[in-house]
Amino acid sequence: MSLDLFDAADCRTAIEIGPDALLLRGFASNTAPALLDALGHILAQAPFRHMVTPGGFRMSVAMTNCGALGWVSDETGYRYVPFDPQTGRAWPSLPAGFAQLARDAASQAGFDGFTPDACLINRYEPGTRLSLHQDRNERDFTQPIVSVSLGVSALFLFGGPRRADKTRRVELHHGDIAVWGGRSRLHYHGVLPIKPGHHAMLGEQRLNLTFRKAG
Repeated sequence: MSLDLFDAADCRTAIEIGPDALLLRGFASNTAPALLDALGHILAQAPFRHMVTPGGFRMSVAMTNCGALGWVSDETGYRYVPFDPQTGRAWPSLPAGFAQLARDAASQAGFDGFTPDACLINRYEPGTRLSLHQDRNERDFTQPIVSVSLGVSALFLFGGPRRADKTRRVELHHGDIAVWGGRSRLHYHGVLPIKPGHHAMLGEQRLNLTFRKAG
């Protein structure tokens, strides 16, 4: 189902991908240059790194964080912490533009009052993927997940509350934002291996900014 939410000249639409879950086509397109500029300052303080799963496997997707809390993974488990384990310093602050975009997208999807305190930043390169998983390390499951796509395109898998549930394949392009909460908040989701491609701003990379209310 496709619902026109914007001026016809804007050509942006919202696509229902699940119960209480929308894909906002091109919602971040205009703000992408400012997002990438702010991201450069974040990476100077907290560079990308490949975290390790509790089982000892190196993640193919490189990650970092900004905000009051950051998501980390190591042999002891998955969790949110207020500091970067590599430096011992607080994570870079959540830029005002990041927070405003997340609030606006959440509101557009029907989740008013969303105030993120964490932004997990993922870097995908050709061949990297993200296996099916639930976002369940946050304290309040009434708050949505807001996921911004930048760079080369990807195929997003959006399933159901059980890992074995059938998944829907959703194309994600530069500037798209996926928002899910409510009945879909704990649905399994992932990203298929990134195919080789090129984007004018980011080359062969795909960047994903995922906003959460973690604390």
